[in-house]
Amino acid sequence: MAGRIPDAFLDELLARTDIVELINARVPLKRQGREYAACCPFHNERSPSFTVSPTKQFYHCFGCGAHGTALRFLMEYDRLEFLDAVDELAKRAGLEVPRETRQSDQARGEFDALLGISAAAAGFFQHQLALADAARRYLDRRGVDAEVRARYQIGYAPAGWDALREALGTDPQRLQALERAGLLSRNDAGRVYDKFRDRVMFPIHDRRGRPIAFGGRVLGKDDGPKYLNSPETPLFHKGRELYGLWQVKQAHAKIPRLIVVEGYMDVVALAQYGVDTAVATLGTATTGDHAELLFRSAPDVLFCFDGDRAGRGAAWKALEAVLPRMRDGRQAFFLFLPEGEDPDTIVRKDGAGGFEQRLQTATPLSEFLFAELSQDINLGTLDGKARLAERARPLLAQIPDGAFGDLMRQRLGEITGLAAAPSAGPAALAPAPVPRRAGGAPAPRRSLVRGAIALLLHRPRLAESVQPPFLFAALRQPGVPLLVELLGLIRERPDISTGIILEHFAGRPEEAPLQKLAVQDLPGDEKLLRTEFADALVQLDRQTVAQRIAELQAAQRAAGLDAGQKDELRALLSWRAQR
Repeated sequence: MAGRIPDAFLDELLARTDIVELINARVPLKRQGREYAACCPFHNERSPSFTVSPTKQFYHCFGCGAHGTALRFLMEYDRLEFLDAVDELAKRAGLEVPRETRQSDQARGEFDALLGISAAAAGFFQHQLALADAARRYLDRRGVDAEVRARYQIGYAPAGWDALREALGTDPQRLQALERAGLLSRNDAGRVYDKFRDRVMFPIHDRRGRPIAFGGRVLGKDDGPKYLNSPETPLFHKGRELYGLWQVKQAHAKIPRLIVVEGYMDVVALAQYGVDTAVATLGTATTGDHAELLFRSAPDVLFCFDGDRAGRGAAWKALEAVLPRMRDGRQAFFLFLPEGEDPDTIVRKDGAGGFEQRLQTATPLSEFLFAELSQDINLGTLDGKARLAERARPLLAQIPDGAFGDLMRQRLGEITGLAAAPSAGPAALAPAPVPRRAGGAPAPRRSLVRGAIALLLHRPRLAESVQPPFLFAALRQPGVPLLVELLGLIRERPDISTGIILEHFAGRPEEAPLQKLAVQDLPGDEKLLRTEFADALVQLDRQTVAQRIAELQAAQRAAGLDAGQKDELRALLSWRAQR
């Protein structure tokens, strides 16, 4: 497995990357003062709210909240995995990714062998389809033309027990690769045979378009399960992959939405009728990894399920997966189909226009959540409203900080009559009310802790002016542990930029409020800001001493102090008097 890439290498990589040049090559930027702006590439908008800061080395969209470093931009815009994005930046910067971070030669060789055998199997199945009249007639009956068959690389697994094995298992190593790739099965007697037999084959591609697994649809009615999927392998984890996503990416430079359906043929039938943004989960419930992959690919996700009990249960699991990932600018909808119908049958009966009309009636996530939670509750009673609040609050607490979370809590308050619960973000970093000067201009006002954190974000080198241990680390105030962590991080990585600091906190509760502080303007020259930072830390030290004096005096009143505590109290009182 790939090892962890050293922080020092990532710091150097991002320091050598011109984020403006990188993004401008993909999204044309216009200079606005010290920064650059454009319409956001991650959501639709008419006026630019997407900014890129060359000094802070990060981008931020004030509309949808997208933000990050050059590395995050490549992952989001080019839809690359982390290691692939690192490789891309390293090539641009002329750097070699440290050898120890890569897979061992043996593991890399095995991985490449599995990729090779899966690609060979996909080619074999495609070739066999041209020779199989029954399989082609099945696809003809389903209305799948040659262009769509080629786009999805649909094939056919012959009916024999060892057709694939005989064609590709030409030596012990390839036989082992076929088995490791999930293409062969082994019975109790040890006999090895083809896993897929007499089935129409649907290759599953990874995000680079490489076949990594397969789904097989049986032709006859009494020949085992209707659909058979590849097992979990070193290449394939069904909870992380989506069928058809590669084809959607090839059809759209910028994907407007994704439609999540249940089966391979649903995806293929919709594509046949021109609905080319459909993907399918692979015989499993929607996972958190699925949800993140969906939203990284498109801002709007529409789940399409049967309207029966099982379909609504699958929809609820999808809601639970996407809820913690509902950043501002993302939307999720749920469409429930009539009993006995699926996207395949509906698009064939009503055409793309009829299916699109149904999509327009899909239920927003907010409505679906409150409707499901209220099903067995009498909202006409106080007890019923209290029960709804009890059920909803743990779910709403999972929503990231932002307008959507605030509106969801407001909606709960409207339904129950209770005041909306405050956001669960770190209190010390929440934006404070901003008073105005006489002329109407806003006068910044921050708590000491929040002010020190903001200064460090904008001017990381301020950490050089303070030496550990930090007296204020013992202060019991919100945000102090974060301030101490920031100082330690910057002292360990003295060349760190604002963008890399934000990347360090990615996925943590502190990420959103830190991002809000990072995009604010911080007026003042370097000398003035350094003085402000030093003054803030002195004030925090004084508060820490006052806190300890109060503790010792309380202990003195309650039970008296020992000799050591008396000496400490005298020293602290003297320290305070001198300052």
